[in-house]
Amino acid sequence: MNVLVLNCGSSSLKFAVIDPGASVEHVSGIGQRLGTPEATLDIKRNGSKSSRAMPGAAHGEALRAVVEELRSLGLADALVGVGHRVVHGGSKFSGSMPITPEVIAKIEECVPLGPLHNPPNLVGIKIAKELFPELLQVAVFDTAFHQTMPAVAYTYPVPYEWQDSYGVRRYGFHGTSHRFVAKQALAQTGLPTGDHAIVTAHLGNGCSCTAVRNGKSVDTTMGLTPLEGLMMGTRSGSVDPAIVGHVAAARKGPAEKVLDDLNKKSGLLGVSGLSNDMRAVEEAAAGGHERARLALDLFCYTLAKSIAGLVVPLGRLDALVFTGGIGENSTTVRARTVGLLGFLGLELDAAANAVHGKGQRGRITTGERPQALVVATNEELMIAMDTAEIARGNGR
Repeated sequence: MNVLVLNCGSSSLKFAVIDPGASVEHVSGIGQRLGTPEATLDIKRNGSKSSRAMPGAAHGEALRAVVEELRSLGLADALVGVGHRVVHGGSKFSGSMPITPEVIAKIEECVPLGPLHNPPNLVGIKIAKELFPELLQVAVFDTAFHQTMPAVAYTYPVPYEWQDSYGVRRYGFHGTSHRFVAKQALAQTGLPTGDHAIVTAHLGNGCSCTAVRNGKSVDTTMGLTPLEGLMMGTRSGSVDPAIVGHVAAARKGPAEKVLDDLNKKSGLLGVSGLSNDMRAVEEAAAGGHERARLALDLFCYTLAKSIAGLVVPLGRLDALVFTGGIGENSTTVRARTVGLLGFLGLELDAAANAVHGKGQRGRITTGERPQALVVATNEELMIAMDTAEIARGNGR
């Protein structure tokens, strides 16, 4: 039962064909720099990679090239559905949904909440429906997992009518990843499905933490948009909102430019002045670069503060899960963060951390509870699993 997974960005198109039952990825790839003379389509299969230039190609041409490739591999006719990553579903969706005209209309209504992500997501849906008119199309929302948060977690202390009039509330993101690794953590730790308290830390260029109680999100760090919360690669995370007006007035420029800088020129890049890549920041910090050291320290400090804060809605901490590019690979970030959280009972196992918990079922701390562990995320597999489940429910 194969599923085509699509993730359309503003200038990219990621894809994979996955058999979710066997957890097998047959082929994957990405169309990059779409709409420019440097556009390429990169494909990975059986450990080998190929790339071809597609100058000026947009999403439609790239997806058609992907479908041609799938046909040549005998995979296009064996699909049971297409699963689409959709970033912002607002409060309209609490789970993955078959895509209908009504669902598309609701995704369009969420464009003001996700202006950078939802439009390209909709482009991918439109093109896929053209190419596979008879195939089940499923929307998997980054925000859906967090719809179980209580009002005390999603309500902002602003005029209450803003929530009804403008949709101002915490939505949260990375829900597909948080949901996947929370389930994996139960398998790796043996914690009971009906009684567990986990904090999942998705750390990449975008970063967020979620409090998961008995399989449900009860609080998270990202908010109305992915800008709130942790310090990230280029995003500031939570800052005093008055900064926007203050800097705009000082520059005698628009507030939109300040918000753009908070999204694209802040975080690791803004503090270090070097890079949004944690690997480069760690290397520079080790070499004595003071601002890189500060960026690394600040990243771990704000991360630890947020994790500690999420213990409040959980009532206790059974496990802390590190995932994402940084979470799965940075021994330094994990070690420093666990060290700052020692008061919760976490104690680092340096040898296990050095090998990312391999051979220890991901565990990088000593003791039984609480424990910290590394879990590899797989959002594409989660999307494929949801799509396959809906296909089975529809008798496909």
